[in-house]
Amino acid sequence: GLSYSWIFNNNTLYVQEDSRRFVSQETGNLYIAKVELSDVGNYTCVVTNSKAEQSVQGPPTPLTLRSDGVMGEYEPKIEVRFPETTYAAKGSSVKLECFALGK
Repeated sequence: GLSYSWIFNNNTLYVQEDSRRFVSQETGNLYIAKVELSDVGNYTCVVTNSKAEQSVQGPPTPLTLRSDGVMGEYEPKIEVRFPETTYAAKGSSVKLECFALGK
């Protein structure tokens, strides 16, 4: 029953997933594609245990833009992080995470 979300600059609203932002419910990682100036700030991970009805916040993680103009590059690859076999009950929902990195 763990779920992951992120808060931006101590806002009470969670970072919304969209075409540039993705929160892995497997690892808790926040991925941001094509970083913009508006993305600069502090990000705080929130882990929620729905069974215990409790949430815990991690320390803020700052995101800054590089001043040297160099873009970070990732080798092209597909990230797949799910078990070799995934079981699901009939009629239930399942989420398999797969996304591409690279430039």
